[in-house]
Amino acid sequence: AAGGLLMLQSTQWGFFGVIAVICLIPFGALPVDIGFRPTFLDVVLVVLFFVWVSRIVTRTHGPLVLTPPGWPLLLFMLLAVAAFVAGLAHSRPTATVLRHYVEILMALAIFFVVVNSVRTREHLRQIGWVLFGCGALQGILAVVLYYLPSEWTIRLLSALGRFGYPTGSAVLRYIEDNPELPLRATGTCIGPNTLGGLLILVLGFAIPQMLARKPIVPRWMSVPAVAVMGLALYLTYSRTALVGLAAAAFVLGVLRYRRLLLVLILGGLLLLLLPQAQYYVVRLVEGFQFADRANQMRLGEYKDALILISRHPWLGVGFAGTPEIDIYVSVASIYLLIAEQMGLVGLGAFLLTIGVLFGFLWTRRRAIEADRELDGIFLGAAMGLVGALAGGLF
Repeated sequence: AAGGLLMLQSTQWGFFGVIAVICLIPFGALPVDIGFRPTFLDVVLVVLFFVWVSRIVTRTHGPLVLTPPGWPLLLFMLLAVAAFVAGLAHSRPTATVLRHYVEILMALAIFFVVVNSVRTREHLRQIGWVLFGCGALQGILAVVLYYLPSEWTIRLLSALGRFGYPTGSAVLRYIEDNPELPLRATGTCIGPNTLGGLLILVLGFAIPQMLARKPIVPRWMSVPAVAVMGLALYLTYSRTALVGLAAAAFVLGVLRYRRLLLVLILGGLLLLLLPQAQYYVVRLVEGFQFADRANQMRLGEYKDALILISRHPWLGVGFAGTPEIDIYVSVASIYLLIAEQMGLVGLGAFLLTIGVLFGFLWTRRRAIEADRELDGIFLGAAMGLVGALAGGLF
């Protein structure tokens, strides 16, 4: 209740709420059923949009700002609506599908709330702190829950069952769901790959803070926090997350901090030489060769996705289902998933949006680099996005 009252005061508190939920209890749902169980994320997003729209209606908001990436993003959202409507011709959406679709639109539209509300250096600094702090807290939770006795971990995570989380031994996740193989860290994200994806973003933001000339987070805090989050990411055994973070660090090293490339090389050597990491190395090699069961299943998904896309190349099949019973919408790749649901036109609009965004950032880099504090925040946000886009491939 206190959090809700604070979020009604300003969009800034709404952003804090969104970040906290995403980082700490992303799949938590209210213990009420209104045809579906609204998640905490649904609630905080609705409150955030309500406050923002109220400011526009009451004219306490300044002129609306789109920025160059906003135009292709609007096009992408319109194509998402067109794909959804076209998909109704062959599939009737359930309450869960409809909620998921609305969540997608809100997730895209929050871009406009951010660029119109985060207008001062203090706003940006505060959001950076909340993102760093909540991400670091999730990293600590993940490591602690991983090393606690299994019985304790099961009991603690099962307490979240009232909010829609799994309970019992199902809260423990193992490689290939085989208890004889290593345990995977999940924190409060249910799945290890979900935790890995979150840590890509937060580590992408936090690493430049260690190297920035004027960080918003003191180094005595950022260094141990990055170490803990890095350990948590390692313990997820998520190869995609590791590759995504490495891609972000590599781009950051090439563009700005050359010494980071040396750290990457040393980290790779430690991974190869340490006895404790040998199983991880084997997993990475199997992943690149598509030799293990998980990646062989992914190959099957990719093949089926290409079949679906070839049958419905333009606007995809929408978000509710497929017209043919021999194909399905489920694939471990953001890009193929967009092409399945929104067709090649939708995927093109998505790639155009990302291209315009990075082009916009590239043209502003010199001006931002001159501002030592903004430079670290800018690089962190950009690197988090680079890592997420790289991880999204698989």
